[in-house]
Amino acid sequence: MVNTSLSSTRDTRHAVQRVLLITLALNLTVVMLKAIVGLMTGSLSLLADALHSVTDSANNVLGLTTNRLADPEPDRDHPYGHQKYEAIGALGIAAFLGIACFEILKSAVERILSGGNPVTMGANALWIMLAVLGINIFVAIYERRVGLALNSKILIADAHHTMSDIWTTIVVLAGLIGVWQGLTWLDIALAFPVAILVFKSGWTVLRENLPWLVDEMAIAPEAIHIQVMQVPGVINCHNIASRGLLGRQVFIDMHMVVQPTDIRAAHNITEAVENRLEEIYGPARITIHVEPREYTEETITY
Repeated sequence: MVNTSLSSTRDTRHAVQRVLLITLALNLTVVMLKAIVGLMTGSLSLLADALHSVTDSANNVLGLTTNRLADPEPDRDHPYGHQKYEAIGALGIAAFLGIACFEILKSAVERILSGGNPVTMGANALWIMLAVLGINIFVAIYERRVGLALNSKILIADAHHTMSDIWTTIVVLAGLIGVWQGLTWLDIALAFPVAILVFKSGWTVLRENLPWLVDEMAIAPEAIHIQVMQVPGVINCHNIASRGLLGRQVFIDMHMVVQPTDIRAAHNITEAVENRLEEIYGPARITIHVEPREYTEETITY
């Protein structure tokens, strides 16, 4: 007998969409302010940084698109739901981070070879850049906090990207101040460690999303076995497999040997197992193949 349970999944798309729209407006404001300061100071590096900030807005648009597609409810063509679209969107952000890292290194090398560009830094430009930095910090903290609360891959990944923009803005700001004080080498020297931080953010996003896409184990089978064996009437469970994302939706498959011999009693035990696992691990789709108590197998493993 096979028993399948599908608990209601948590659809957070509307909340994620609201956050992405707010951050899109803020990111467009950042692009505009950086472009204004770049024109005011004559800084090509700041104008390039404004172009780099365009990727933040592009990420928001990408996130809005994938979030709309990431419906957790199944349909005929997608019987397991559409949530992996969100992970695909997060991988797109990882690609943007890689491009940003390359652009930072490229700009640093070009400035070393060309000897840099003269800039004129004033108090007004400095205050605007500090406001830009404040907006970026707010966006990163806001997206990460809401992303963790909603367990949204796309928001957490976008927060990582915004953090790279924060470091880039700090480098550009430090470089402008350094040039203002005659230290023309400062902004170039700081560009390389920032590129490493950007690469690290991209690697983190990639590492967090690949396991979900390749169906890596979500819960250790030994942990599931321990919980199932505490349900009265269960003799043994084996061939345990799991995938998915804890807190959003997990898929669990197992074979289970039960004490009762009648179907109704065996079904009640599977219901108790499903309720216990869902209480511990959150929304889950559980498939149980029930076997009689006299069932034997040469190798019964987790």
